[in-house]
Amino acid sequence: MRTCVGCRQRVSADELLRFVAVGDGDHYRLRPDPTRRLPGRGAHVHPDPACLALACKRHAFGRALRKVGVADTGELAGHIHASTTTPDHPRLGGCRSSKVGRPT
Repeated sequence: MRTCVGCRQRVSADELLRFVAVGDGDHYRLRPDPTRRLPGRGAHVHPDPACLALACKRHAFGRALRKVGVADTGELAGHIHASTTTPDHPRLGGCRSSKVGRPT
C-alpha cells in the first residue's frame, strides 16, 4: 500500500506512478519511474493530471521527497499527460515553484 501525494488516497503500488528527485541544490526535477528501479527516495502519485495538480497545489513534493527548493515537474507532467488516454484532460504545464520542504 502506498499513498498518492496528490489526493492522499492509500492504494496498492501497482495503481500509482513512482517518481524520484534528480538533481542537487535548490533546483531539482521530478523523474517518473514506472519500472520502480531508479535509486533514491521515491514518492507516488496517481497517473492522473488531477492528482498531479493537487500535489502542486499542496506543495507536496518537497515534503514527500524530503527536499528543499524548487521542483521542476515538467518531465513528470509530460509522462502523465502521455499516459492519459482521454482527450478531455488539458495539458499540464506543471507547477513552477515549491519552496516548502523538509530541511536535509
